[in-house]
Amino acid sequence: MSHSRSGGNVKLLIITGMAGSGKSTVLKALEDIGYYCIDNLPIALLPDLIALAENSTSMPGRIVLGMDMREENFLKNFSQYFRRIRKDGINPEILFLDAGDQVLLRRFNQTRRHHPLDPKNVLEGIRLEREQTRELRGIADRLMDTSDLNVHQLRQYVQKFYAPGARSRSLAIQLISFGFKYGIPPEANLVLDVRFLPNPYFEPELRPRSGCDREVRDYVLDKEETVHFLEKLEALLAYLIPRFREEGKSYLVIAVGCTGGRHRSVAIVEHLHQLFTKAEEDIIVIHRDLAMEE
Repeated sequence: MSHSRSGGNVKLLIITGMAGSGKSTVLKALEDIGYYCIDNLPIALLPDLIALAENSTSMPGRIVLGMDMREENFLKNFSQYFRRIRKDGINPEILFLDAGDQVLLRRFNQTRRHHPLDPKNVLEGIRLEREQTRELRGIADRLMDTSDLNVHQLRQYVQKFYAPGARSRSLAIQLISFGFKYGIPPEANLVLDVRFLPNPYFEPELRPRSGCDREVRDYVLDKEETVHFLEKLEALLAYLIPRFREEGKSYLVIAVGCTGGRHRSVAIVEHLHQLFTKAEEDIIVIHRDLAMEE
Protein backbone atom coordinates (compact mmCIF):
# COMPACT_ATOMS: atom_id res chain seq x y z
CA MET A 1 0.00 0.00 0.00
CA SER A 2 1.41 3.39 -0.95
CA HIS A 3 1.64 6.06 1.71
CA SER A 4 -0.47 9.17 1.33
CA ARG A 5 1.60 10.90 3.99
CA SER A 6 5.16 10.73 5.15
CA GLY A 7 5.83 10.28 8.85
CA GLY A 8 6.82 13.92 9.12
CA ASN A 9 3.31 14.98 8.11
CA VAL A 10 1.61 13.17 10.98
CA LYS A 11 1.55 15.54 13.93
CA LEU A 12 1.14 13.65 17.17
CA LEU A 13 0.32 15.33 20.47
CA ILE A 14 0.13 13.20 23.60
CA ILE A 15 -1.87 14.59 26.52
CA THR A 16 -0.92 13.04 29.82
CA GLY A 17 -0.38 14.02 33.43
CA MET A 18 -1.97 13.81 36.85
CA ALA A 19 -5.50 12.52 37.36
CA GLY A 20 -7.78 15.51 37.89
CA SER A 21 -5.51 17.97 36.08
CA GLY A 22 -7.88 18.64 33.17
CA LYS A 23 -6.98 16.13 30.46
CA SER A 24 -10.60 15.61 29.40
CA THR A 25 -11.12 19.36 29.04
CA VAL A 26 -7.98 19.67 26.91
CA LEU A 27 -9.00 16.79 24.65
CA LYS A 28 -12.46 18.27 24.07
CA ALA A 29 -11.00 21.71 23.37
CA LEU A 30 -8.62 20.29 20.76
CA GLU A 31 -11.33 18.17 19.16
CA ASP A 32 -13.44 21.30 18.71
CA ILE A 33 -10.70 22.99 16.65
CA GLY A 34 -10.16 20.07 14.31
CA TYR A 35 -7.80 17.62 15.97
CA TYR A 36 -8.47 13.90 15.76
CA CYS A 37 -8.66 12.92 19.44
CA ILE A 38 -8.53 9.47 21.00
CA ASP A 39 -8.68 8.99 24.74
CA ASN A 40 -7.12 6.11 26.68
CA LEU A 41 -5.48 4.40 23.70
CA PRO A 42 -3.63 1.22 24.74
CA ILE A 43 0.08 1.92 24.33
CA ALA A 44 0.57 -1.27 22.30
CA LEU A 45 -1.71 0.12 19.57
CA LEU A 46 0.33 3.31 19.10
CA PRO A 47 2.52 2.05 16.19
CA ASP A 48 -0.56 0.65 14.41
CA LEU A 49 -2.36 3.96 14.76
CA ILE A 50 0.61 5.80 13.27
CA ALA A 51 0.74 3.37 10.35
CA LEU A 52 -2.98 3.86 9.77
CA ALA A 53 -2.63 7.64 9.82
CA GLU A 54 0.26 7.55 7.35
CA ASN A 55 -1.71 5.45 4.88
CA SER A 56 -5.09 7.10 5.21
CA THR A 57 -6.46 9.85 3.01
CA SER A 58 -9.40 10.50 5.32
CA MET A 59 -7.76 10.46 8.75
CA PRO A 60 -6.55 13.93 9.81
CA GLY A 61 -2.82 14.42 10.16
CA ARG A 62 -3.23 16.15 13.53
CA ILE A 63 -3.72 13.43 16.12
CA VAL A 64 -4.15 13.91 19.86
CA LEU A 65 -3.94 10.98 22.24
CA GLY A 66 -4.98 10.99 25.88
CA MET A 67 -2.65 8.48 27.50
CA ASP A 68 -2.11 7.92 31.19
CA MET A 69 -2.09 5.38 33.98
CA ARG A 70 -5.68 4.29 33.28
CA GLU A 71 -4.02 1.93 30.79
CA GLU A 72 -1.98 -0.33 33.05
CA ASN A 73 0.89 -0.82 30.63
CA PHE A 74 1.37 2.83 29.72
CA LEU A 75 3.78 3.92 32.46
CA LYS A 76 5.70 0.67 32.17
CA ASN A 77 6.15 0.68 28.41
CA PHE A 78 5.85 4.26 27.12
CA SER A 79 9.64 4.71 26.69
CA GLN A 80 10.07 1.76 24.34
CA TYR A 81 7.04 2.67 22.22
CA PHE A 82 8.09 6.32 21.94
CA ARG A 83 11.54 5.22 20.79
CA ARG A 84 9.95 2.91 18.27
CA ILE A 85 7.76 5.53 16.61
CA ARG A 86 10.62 8.06 16.61
CA LYS A 87 12.61 5.60 14.50
CA ASP A 88 9.74 5.78 12.00
CA GLY A 89 10.04 9.57 11.80
CA ILE A 90 7.31 10.51 14.27
CA ASN A 91 8.41 12.87 17.02
CA PRO A 92 5.45 13.20 19.39
CA GLU A 93 4.95 16.31 21.47
CA ILE A 94 4.15 15.43 25.06
CA LEU A 95 1.99 17.82 27.10
CA PHE A 96 2.02 16.99 30.81
CA LEU A 97 -0.82 18.50 32.84
CA ASP A 98 -0.40 19.03 36.55
CA ALA A 99 -1.93 20.86 39.49
CA GLY A 100 -1.14 21.32 43.15
CA ASP A 101 -1.98 18.48 45.54
CA GLN A 102 -4.65 20.46 47.38
CA VAL A 103 -6.22 21.54 44.09
CA LEU A 104 -6.35 17.94 42.88
CA LEU A 105 -7.81 16.85 46.22
CA ARG A 106 -10.50 19.53 45.97
CA ARG A 107 -11.38 18.47 42.43
CA PHE A 108 -11.70 14.82 43.46
CA ASN A 109 -13.92 15.82 46.37
CA GLN A 110 -16.10 18.03 44.17
CA THR A 111 -16.65 15.26 41.62
CA ARG A 112 -16.82 12.55 44.30
CA ARG A 113 -14.41 10.45 42.30
CA HIS A 114 -11.97 7.94 43.75
CA HIS A 115 -8.30 8.17 42.90
CA PRO A 116 -7.39 5.20 40.66
CA LEU A 117 -4.27 4.36 42.69
CA ASP A 118 -5.84 4.59 46.13
CA PRO A 119 -9.66 4.73 46.25
CA LYS A 120 -9.68 5.17 50.03
CA ASN A 121 -7.09 7.95 50.38
CA VAL A 122 -6.96 10.53 47.59
CA LEU A 123 -3.82 12.28 48.88
CA GLU A 124 -1.94 8.99 49.05
CA GLY A 125 -3.09 8.22 45.52
CA ILE A 126 -1.77 11.59 44.35
CA ARG A 127 1.56 10.93 46.06
CA LEU A 128 1.90 7.52 44.40
CA GLU A 129 0.96 8.96 41.03
CA ARG A 130 3.63 11.66 41.31
CA GLU A 131 6.23 8.98 41.96
CA GLN A 132 5.11 6.83 39.06
CA THR A 133 4.90 9.69 36.55
CA ARG A 134 8.26 11.30 37.46
CA GLU A 135 10.05 9.91 34.39
CA LEU A 136 7.20 10.85 32.06
CA ARG A 137 7.11 14.37 33.44
CA GLY A 138 10.87 14.62 32.92
CA ILE A 139 10.66 13.91 29.18
CA ALA A 140 7.58 16.05 28.53
CA ASP A 141 8.00 18.86 26.01
CA ARG A 142 5.63 21.10 27.89
CA LEU A 143 4.36 21.27 31.45
CA MET A 144 1.09 23.03 32.15
CA ASP A 145 -0.05 23.77 35.69
CA THR A 146 -3.85 24.05 35.68
CA SER A 147 -4.22 24.91 39.37
CA ASP A 148 -5.44 28.44 38.72
CA LEU A 149 -7.40 27.83 35.53
CA ASN A 150 -11.11 27.13 35.48
CA VAL A 151 -12.54 24.95 32.72
CA HIS A 152 -13.25 27.91 30.42
CA GLN A 153 -9.80 29.45 30.88
CA LEU A 154 -8.07 26.13 30.23
CA ARG A 155 -10.12 25.58 27.11
CA GLN A 156 -9.34 29.08 25.82
CA TYR A 157 -5.65 28.69 26.59
CA VAL A 158 -5.31 25.36 24.79
CA GLN A 159 -7.28 26.44 21.74
CA LYS A 160 -5.25 29.61 21.37
CA PHE A 161 -1.93 27.85 21.68
CA TYR A 162 -2.71 24.83 19.49
CA ALA A 163 -4.92 26.53 16.92
CA PRO A 164 -4.38 25.06 13.43
CA GLY A 165 -2.64 27.54 11.19
CA ALA A 166 -0.79 29.24 14.04
CA ARG A 167 2.67 30.41 13.14
CA SER A 168 4.91 27.37 13.15
CA ARG A 169 7.63 29.20 15.02
CA SER A 170 5.39 31.28 17.22
CA LEU A 171 6.31 31.68 20.85
CA ALA A 172 3.30 31.62 23.14
CA ILE A 173 4.03 33.82 26.13
CA GLN A 174 2.18 33.35 29.39
CA LEU A 175 2.34 36.22 31.87
CA ILE A 176 1.53 35.34 35.47
CA SER A 177 1.22 37.77 38.35
CA PHE A 178 1.58 36.16 41.77
CA GLY A 179 2.22 36.81 45.43
CA PHE A 180 5.40 35.44 46.98
CA LYS A 181 3.43 34.73 50.16
CA TYR A 182 1.51 32.09 48.17
CA GLY A 183 4.55 30.55 46.45
CA ILE A 184 6.34 30.87 43.12
CA PRO A 185 4.48 29.37 40.12
CA PRO A 186 6.25 26.05 39.45
CA GLU A 187 5.81 26.34 35.68
CA ALA A 188 7.66 29.67 35.43
CA ASN A 189 10.66 29.96 33.09
CA LEU A 190 11.51 33.50 34.21
CA VAL A 191 10.68 34.90 37.65
CA LEU A 192 10.74 38.64 38.30
CA ASP A 193 10.60 40.03 41.85
CA VAL A 194 9.05 43.51 41.90
CA ARG A 195 8.74 43.88 45.67
CA PHE A 196 11.28 46.72 45.52
CA LEU A 197 8.73 48.96 43.76
CA PRO A 198 6.54 51.43 45.73
CA ASN A 199 3.59 49.54 47.20
CA PRO A 200 0.04 50.86 46.66
CA TYR A 201 -1.08 48.69 49.56
CA PHE A 202 0.06 51.40 51.93
CA GLU A 203 -2.13 54.02 50.25
CA PRO A 204 -5.58 53.79 51.88
CA GLU A 205 -7.48 54.82 48.75
CA LEU A 206 -5.59 52.28 46.60
CA ARG A 207 -5.48 49.31 48.96
CA PRO A 208 -8.93 47.94 47.98
CA ARG A 209 -8.11 48.22 44.29
CA SER A 210 -5.84 46.05 42.12
CA GLY A 211 -3.23 46.47 39.44
CA CYS A 212 -6.00 46.10 36.87
CA ASP A 213 -7.31 49.52 37.92
CA ARG A 214 -5.86 52.57 36.22
CA GLU A 215 -5.24 54.40 39.50
CA VAL A 216 -3.05 51.59 40.82
CA ARG A 217 -1.23 51.13 37.52
CA ASP A 218 -0.50 54.85 37.31
CA TYR A 219 0.78 54.88 40.89
CA VAL A 220 3.18 52.01 40.15
CA LEU A 221 4.21 52.80 36.58
CA ASP A 222 4.77 56.51 37.02
CA LYS A 223 7.37 56.09 39.75
CA GLU A 224 10.95 56.84 38.68
CA GLU A 225 12.28 53.46 39.82
CA THR A 226 9.56 51.68 37.86
CA VAL A 227 10.40 53.63 34.71
CA HIS A 228 14.07 52.66 34.97
CA PHE A 229 13.17 49.05 35.79
CA LEU A 230 10.87 48.72 32.78
CA GLU A 231 13.47 50.20 30.45
CA LYS A 232 15.94 47.52 31.48
CA LEU A 233 13.34 44.75 31.54
CA GLU A 234 12.00 45.57 28.09
CA ALA A 235 15.55 45.62 26.70
CA LEU A 236 16.22 42.22 28.30
CA LEU A 237 13.04 40.69 26.91
CA ALA A 238 13.70 42.20 23.47
CA TYR A 239 17.02 40.36 23.54
CA LEU A 240 15.78 37.06 25.00
CA ILE A 241 12.55 36.40 23.15
CA PRO A 242 14.01 36.21 19.61
CA ARG A 243 16.68 33.86 20.93
CA PHE A 244 14.11 31.63 22.60
CA ARG A 245 12.30 31.54 19.27
CA GLU A 246 15.51 30.76 17.35
CA GLU A 247 16.19 27.90 19.72
CA GLY A 248 12.80 26.46 18.80
CA LYS A 249 11.12 27.17 22.12
CA SER A 250 7.40 27.56 21.65
CA TYR A 251 6.24 28.28 25.19
CA LEU A 252 7.55 30.84 27.68
CA VAL A 253 6.13 31.55 31.14
CA ILE A 254 7.12 34.86 32.72
CA ALA A 255 6.05 35.17 36.36
CA VAL A 256 6.04 38.55 38.07
CA GLY A 257 5.73 38.54 41.83
CA CYS A 258 5.09 41.03 44.60
CA THR A 259 4.13 40.38 48.20
CA GLY A 260 0.44 39.58 47.81
CA GLY A 261 0.02 39.37 44.03
CA ARG A 262 -2.62 42.09 43.89
CA HIS A 263 -1.02 45.46 43.11
CA ARG A 264 2.54 45.78 41.78
CA SER A 265 2.88 42.44 40.02
CA VAL A 266 -0.52 42.84 38.37
CA ALA A 267 0.34 46.37 37.18
CA ILE A 268 3.63 45.17 35.65
CA VAL A 269 1.97 42.20 33.96
CA GLU A 270 -0.72 44.44 32.50
CA HIS A 271 2.00 46.73 31.15
CA LEU A 272 3.86 43.80 29.58
CA HIS A 273 0.60 42.53 28.15
CA GLN A 274 0.10 45.80 26.29
CA LEU A 275 3.72 45.80 25.18
CA PHE A 276 3.60 42.27 23.78
CA THR A 277 0.20 42.81 22.17
CA LYS A 278 1.59 45.75 20.22
CA ALA A 279 4.46 43.50 19.11
CA GLU A 280 1.85 40.96 17.91
CA GLU A 281 3.06 38.23 20.24
CA ASP A 282 0.76 35.43 21.35
CA ILE A 283 -0.08 36.34 24.96
CA ILE A 284 -2.03 34.71 27.74
CA VAL A 285 -2.40 36.52 31.08
CA ILE A 286 -3.19 34.94 34.44
CA HIS A 287 -3.47 36.96 37.64
CA ARG A 288 -3.07 33.99 39.92
CA ASP A 289 -3.53 35.55 43.34
CA LEU A 290 -5.72 38.52 42.51
CA ALA A 291 -8.70 37.14 44.40
CA MET A 292 -6.73 36.22 47.51
CA GLU A 293 -7.51 38.15 50.67
CA GLU A 294 -4.80 40.48 51.88
